Amino acid sequence: MQFVIGLALVTAVPRAAEPSVQRGVFGRGADGTTIEVFALTNRSGAVAKVITYGAILADLRMPARDGRLASVVREIVFSESSYQRGFPQAGMIAGRVANRIANARFTLDGHDYALVANNGSHTLHSGPKGLGKVVWQGRPVDAAEVAAVRLTYLSPDGEGGFPGNLAVSVTYTLTEANVLRLDYRATTDKPTPINLTNHAFFNLAGEGDVVDDRLTLHADRTTVADPALIPTGEIVSVRGTPLDFTTPIALGARVTQLAPAKRYDHNFILNRADDGLVFAARVADPKSGRAMEVWTTEPALQLYTSPLDAASAPGRFGFFCLETQHYPDSVHHQNFPSTILRPGETFSSTTEFRFSVTPAAAP
Repeated sequence: MQFVIGLALVTAVPRAAEPSVQRGVFGRGADGTTIEVFALTNRSGAVAKVITYGAILADLRMPARDGRLASVVREIVFSESSYQRGFPQAGMIAGRVANRIANARFTLDGHDYALVANNGSHTLHSGPKGLGKVVWQGRPVDAAEVAAVRLTYLSPDGEGGFPGNLAVSVTYTLTEANVLRLDYRATTDKPTPINLTNHAFFNLAGEGDVVDDRLTLHADRTTVADPALIPTGEIVSVRGTPLDFTTPIALGARVTQLAPAKRYDHNFILNRADDGLVFAARVADPKSGRAMEVWTTEPALQLYTSPLDAASAPGRFGFFCLETQHYPDSVHHQNFPSTILRPGETFSSTTEFRFSVTPAAAP
């Protein structure tokens, strides 16, 4: 499985006359399947590449303080072996139900549904037949002043064990303000749970680890989980714990207190007064000057940290994920916001990743 870390290719920022969407072939499998790639470019030279396998965000290049471009996500490149085994989670659309479902089963309207266990005895990101492991259909969106692509997929009744034919779409839009916006939509012909997110692995410097990146989360509470990361149903305050990011603090400052894992994989409940788009998180990288804000209509966010490679020491990580979502395992907890979509309803969700640069610190 091949990956490329962004700063393997560092370039000066090119200027484009107009926002554009370029369509091409990302790779072809030995079975004849063609995976397409859509490259979105704005006038300032920022680039987002989306592929039809898993609707994956395969690359995202943003300017640094010095104006140079580098990839700020774990970049995906094609190889036949990675296609045969299924591309990794980095950048994929996780669903139908992102995160975990306890014991790989649930009951809905009196019907029992058995899923595929792929995380011990539990289901993670809907198992091996989730939306991140299938080929979507893509087409550019005709929109003024932005570059956008819409990807669609029809998940058939029973796929992965879930009920209903689910028609789902995600639209990636790159704006002139260096905002990457994801708009999700879905309808179903049977009641079914749904919880969609993007699983991008971010590294704002494009190299090295991210332990010095300063994170702020607009979240005062978290869902308590057992050792298998299944929520117990209890909701507690983050204040005074290693999960307290209510004021800016380095990602690695307290990670060693999270024994034995020494990493983050936690669901945070966002502070919100209404159902609209709200500020969820901000990360600032002191090396490159890049900063990213996350805004979302979702009620929660999963913070996940991943090592740069297998040789990374405990407590050191090269990437972080900020996955906007509903609470994990909501199908088993009546006190959590519902994830059930019913016929005649439309699931709708928006998340924005807003990029900027911070000035250099005074000497």
